[in-house]
Amino acid sequence: MRAEPPPLAADPTSLSRLLGTTLDALREGARIRGGPLPAGGPEAVARRVRETLGDPLPETGQDPHEALRTLVRVLAEGAADPAHPLCAAHLHTPPLALAAAADLAASALNPSMDSWDQAPAASVIEDLVTAALAAEVFPDATHPDALVTTGGTESNQLALLLARERQGPAVRTVVGANAHHSFQRAAWLLGLPEPVVVPTPRGTLDPAAVHEALTALTGPTLVAATAGTTDEGLIDPLPALAELCDARHTDLHVDAAYGGPVLFSRTHRSLLDGLARARTVTVDLHKLGWQPAAAGLLAVRDAADLAVLGHTAAYLNAHDDTEAGLPDLLGRSLRTTRRPDVLKTAVTLRALGRTGLGELVDACMDRAQELADLVEKTPGLDLRARPTLTTVLFRPNGNGNGSGPAGTDETVTDETVAAIRRTLLAEGRAVLGRAEADGRLWLKATLLNPHATPGDLAQLITLVEGSAHR
Repeated sequence: MRAEPPPLAADPTSLSRLLGTTLDALREGARIRGGPLPAGGPEAVARRVRETLGDPLPETGQDPHEALRTLVRVLAEGAADPAHPLCAAHLHTPPLALAAAADLAASALNPSMDSWDQAPAASVIEDLVTAALAAEVFPDATHPDALVTTGGTESNQLALLLARERQGPAVRTVVGANAHHSFQRAAWLLGLPEPVVVPTPRGTLDPAAVHEALTALTGPTLVAATAGTTDEGLIDPLPALAELCDARHTDLHVDAAYGGPVLFSRTHRSLLDGLARARTVTVDLHKLGWQPAAAGLLAVRDAADLAVLGHTAAYLNAHDDTEAGLPDLLGRSLRTTRRPDVLKTAVTLRALGRTGLGELVDACMDRAQELADLVEKTPGLDLRARPTLTTVLFRPNGNGNGSGPAGTDETVTDETVAAIRRTLLAEGRAVLGRAEADGRLWLKATLLNPHATPGDLAQLITLVEGSAHR
């Protein structure tokens, strides 16, 4: 006799029991880890996982609670925990509890956003939320819209695809050396010419250099600016670039995956002046939006630009069904099966509103300024520059007396800086990133945890100094 099938996620009682097991395992794994990262480095982590997992495909299964407890615990034990204040390497946000809870509901109900009969309510939620967010990006546009994506890479690829469909396969993309690597990959995937890369010696696009690059090109072009560079969190001069693109009759795309949510901040939203003059804008809410990945958007000034994504599959959006009033969802993504990732965002927006999200943005911006203050007051460290968003670059200067400004250190090599970072990673004590700027390697702190305290920042400085003096 066959065993009874295991319960489905739609069974609240069974799901509740399993959720309790999951939460216990998360707590236990975090306790064992004891810091922002597991100690021991890649080999130690891999060994613990192998020993715990054993045969990943056994002939017969084990108790569901045991399987869940064991693997969630080893995952949490070996996690880089973005909720830990000393985990600050990447644009890797600690998700809000209510967003994670909403994501659980999305997983349990499992709507598939490729046809209305699989996602009746979810499709309406997506329409309403994307319309509201598109209006936030393009407040003066008549018919803005936004698509839900997996993040900046997919959004940038879609932006280039739309440009290709508007202007033809010879369209050249002009990007800065500060731009995200996804533009090169998108051009390759779409069969477009290699992007023209404009040097950014000061970290941001120079409109005069962009003008020179456009003048040297013939044929259709697209300028891709950045609002929140990956390495330094810098914002290109959007108003000047928008003026240039208008004068040259060139479309402007802005990759605001990092900086886009600054729109929610009354204090800092002026940093994004000029954004609304773009034709397309990338925004990630799994960065300065505190959503579990994935929560990307591509906002478009004119919804008509999205018509080229229309596609028909008779089993999903037959013409007679569409004519009878069933919404057609296939033109909302290049993907077919996709999760209702918008639900967690809808819950977050309802719970926090624009003001609440803006306060979280402001808190992280404040932490970055505080960390920069600490670096400037520390004789043995140099600060690259005052932060624009939430990214702080710094490095040991080797003199310890604070007498030389940033850029004057002679004894600290890039190899030393890299070794400091790897030492902290191997010990599981802090997670810092790395970035090259001004011809040197810098430690990078990306502060996305609104619960971080001045004491946490001081501890980070202490750890770096201690590693530098070993």
